[in-house]
Amino acid sequence: MVRRMSVPNLARRLALLADQISTVIVGKRDRIEDALTCLLAGGHLLIEDLPGVGKTTLAQALAQSLGLRLQRVQFTADLLPTDLLGTSVFERAGERFVFHPGPVFSPVLLADEINRAGPKTQSALLEAMEERQVSIDGVTHPLPEPFFVIATQNPAEQLGTHPLPESQLDRFLMCIHLGYPDPAAERALLAGEDRRALLARLPAQLDAEGLRALRAAVAAVHASDALLDYLQALLTASRQPRWFQQGLSPRAGLAILRAARARALLSGRDWVAPEDLQRVLPPACVHRLHAPVGSGRDTQTQVQALLAAVPLP
Repeated sequence: MVRRMSVPNLARRLALLADQISTVIVGKRDRIEDALTCLLAGGHLLIEDLPGVGKTTLAQALAQSLGLRLQRVQFTADLLPTDLLGTSVFERAGERFVFHPGPVFSPVLLADEINRAGPKTQSALLEAMEERQVSIDGVTHPLPEPFFVIATQNPAEQLGTHPLPESQLDRFLMCIHLGYPDPAAERALLAGEDRRALLARLPAQLDAEGLRALRAAVAAVHASDALLDYLQALLTASRQPRWFQQGLSPRAGLAILRAARARALLSGRDWVAPEDLQRVLPPACVHRLHAPVGSGRDTQTQVQALLAAVPLP
């Protein structure tokens, strides 16, 4: 069983999992490892990029390889909160209202093109993402465990998109970008088998119990006082106006620490190294921060500059 494995064996198993996903998403090993890091840490994942670069395929490959049932919802301008959460319907036979759960009641919710829905529907996800529950008509319904939201969004400058509010962006542990494939990877895509056929044959490498055991192993990864000092220095620096309009919140700091623990486990260690923090900080921060107006830098560049400026304690 997963829970009996040593840390190096866990790392090897996770490497095999990443290898399998890499057969479908070619040439994006770093982004695949970021996505696995996010899900192992128990966080929600936002994939932002142009249409057609593999965002939805990555989400489907992740869910299938992890052995989790996935429900896909195509977010559109006319999508209602009840389409997502479910609704109570009066049944004459029993003379009572019966709750019919929506697609959010699945281990993995794929919110496809999330920024095409209106703000009301987007905000319907807030309680589910933070509390792992949904409150409807005064009744609280728990969501399955594990529960992950994998959302895709198109660039904000495209027609028909609505920017996600900061409160919702903060619920995503990581935001990753796939980008165009390099020439070798694109040639492999052109010459290879259809991605949908490959997806259909992907075996489940884990199940819900195995994933829970992996997440427990992540929580047990040690973070030293010196490592926490380094993280706190990064959080404090991010709150200085010279770096960003607004800094990282305490919730963001906790999320970054969970991600760093997961990254350490992927690397075969039961302790967090500074390079784990440095690896997870950009995807965990870029959607939470904004470079100062007039700085001439984008947020990604500013995060890298912050990492370079804050010394190890």
